[in-house]
Amino acid sequence: MEFLLQKMKTAQDEQVQYWLEGDADPIYLNAIIGQPISMLFTGAIFCRECQKKINKSFGEGFCFTCFSTAASASPCILHPELCQAHLGLGRDPAYEQKHHNQPHFVYLAQTDQLKVGITRTTQMPTRWMDQGAAAAIVLAQVPNRYLSGVLEVALKSQFADKTNWQRMLKNSPCDGPALGAQKWELEESLPADLTQYWTDDEQIWSFNYPVLRYPDKVKSLSLDQQTRVSGTLTGIRGQYLYLDHAFVINIRKHTGYQIKWEN
Repeated sequence: MEFLLQKMKTAQDEQVQYWLEGDADPIYLNAIIGQPISMLFTGAIFCRECQKKINKSFGEGFCFTCFSTAASASPCILHPELCQAHLGLGRDPAYEQKHHNQPHFVYLAQTDQLKVGITRTTQMPTRWMDQGAAAAIVLAQVPNRYLSGVLEVALKSQFADKTNWQRMLKNSPCDGPALGAQKWELEESLPADLTQYWTDDEQIWSFNYPVLRYPDKVKSLSLDQQTRVSGTLTGIRGQYLYLDHAFVINIRKHTGYQIKWEN
């Protein structure tokens, strides 16, 4: 079957469940772990925003024009502290109100290390499964994206805000204090005007990914470098497929790539 790649859908269960959007019905990936799969890149890429055929994608699936102008590619996606939705401003104020001037969580997640991040309250726990987090805890709830960014910046000096994907995909041990204990230590380090947003929520979310065996080494594959990617599907974590216990491909990174899928 032939279709455009896009971010895999997830659902929390005893093991995280994954679906790849196909040409008609979604492909339930958990059911084919241990089986051979093949993706053949046709050479065509389409912008996720305007659907125009392009030669190169920017920011996980945009043409350059949309990457530079679309609200869904706004700089505050990566830097929420720059968000101006609460002021009625932005590339598209209506979009900003719907997506950014909404309640957000600030969280601490365990991936390859402890990592601070933010997400809309409606995106929990999807955000953590997309990142491949082993566990996570909500730190604070704020009324808009801007304030989540302010809090995140205040905590960045103590934690990373990016994931080392190789360590995460090898399931390397995460050193450091327990999430619950760390939450209350962090509150004490915040400026007084930010502690009002700290929550009493102590629930620790845990995630078990469908991986047959974690590899000692991983090598990333790209459809830009090789038009066909194939092998035995040996696991899924975050937005990565594992092949042959040794290779991974980031599906989200290839958003808009047209492929022919076989399994």
